[in-house]
Amino acid sequence: MDALASHTFAPPPSALRQERKFSDGWIGRTVLPAGLAFERASRVSIALLSLIWIGVVGLADYWTGYERSMMIFYLIPITLGTWFVGRSFGMFLSGLSIGTSILTDVASGIPEVRLWNEAVALSSYAIFVWLLSRWRSSLLQMDERVRLRTADLQEEILQRMRLEKEMTEVTERERRRLGHDLHDSLCQHLTGTALAAQVLRAKLATKVSEDAADAGKLVGLIEEGIDLTRSLARGLFSPDLERGGLAVALEGLAHNTQERTGIICEFHHNDERRLQPCDAAVLTQMYRIAQEAVANAVKHARPGRIVIELDAAAGEMQLNIFDDGVGLGDASESNGLGLKMMRHGAGLIEATFNAASREPTGTIVSCSLPQAARAGEGGRDES
Repeated sequence: MDALASHTFAPPPSALRQERKFSDGWIGRTVLPAGLAFERASRVSIALLSLIWIGVVGLADYWTGYERSMMIFYLIPITLGTWFVGRSFGMFLSGLSIGTSILTDVASGIPEVRLWNEAVALSSYAIFVWLLSRWRSSLLQMDERVRLRTADLQEEILQRMRLEKEMTEVTERERRRLGHDLHDSLCQHLTGTALAAQVLRAKLATKVSEDAADAGKLVGLIEEGIDLTRSLARGLFSPDLERGGLAVALEGLAHNTQERTGIICEFHHNDERRLQPCDAAVLTQMYRIAQEAVANAVKHARPGRIVIELDAAAGEMQLNIFDDGVGLGDASESNGLGLKMMRHGAGLIEATFNAASREPTGTIVSCSLPQAARAGEGGRDES
């Protein structure tokens, strides 16, 4: 889940392309490395570099004479000192730059030092340092707010995912409990009622009573109720999944679907020894996806044949369900509730889900589960 939350806040591909394009140009080859170097350098190193830079500019100012002003070049060390060291050091560099400029002018033979001009330059430097430090502080505050907000959003996403997983586990436990109750309680009760009705029918038949036919109809209705209850129980939980694993459960799903609907439903899988142990929740979600895909095909696709495939190769478990029906229709059908439920279930186990139309007819639903997502403490061998 941490990887998913981190991926949510990753920069978009367009931004990455623009950044890569910028870094590939001559500006990126010169400015970006220099900026990274300054960021990694210590405050003392930046301070020494700024002082040396002021000295170099002072020498250049002396060599060029007082007729040519070098005031603008002092802004470079002032900018570095203010940005990477602090406002106070930037003010100190401003005063040092003005002092160096006055000394070089005097040494180069200026007839009169124009103190007003130097005062205006010092004021300009001070305003520049103040604005630059304010900008730096605003950027740092903005970065901190973005970092905190991003951390809060990531934590909120993780909490929602944990809550969603817990709700799914509770729902699955309730479905399993209800299925057990239907299978073990209601089915047994209806079976006993059917036996009693059969005894009553036999007694009425020996007396040549006209009510014997009605008793026979009653037995037929009760047996239909038993079949319906068992189908509902199998829809809520799969005893085969709990006893034999995913391969056995899918084989039972194919058999029950063909028996109930008359549609040819086949199950194929590779060597069971290649199906590694999985967490119980992973097995349940894979079975639910197959169950929902088969139910959707029976209900909407009008197929003549449904195939369920389970394979374990190339470090992942692959589940495929395809049919020869009418395929996916318009956008509303391809984004229906059944597909959303299957995508949701696949997301809970960090699997990849896809549903698409087949050529020339039919639909294929696939779910791929990586090796890393399969193992768990509650693992169970499918073989």
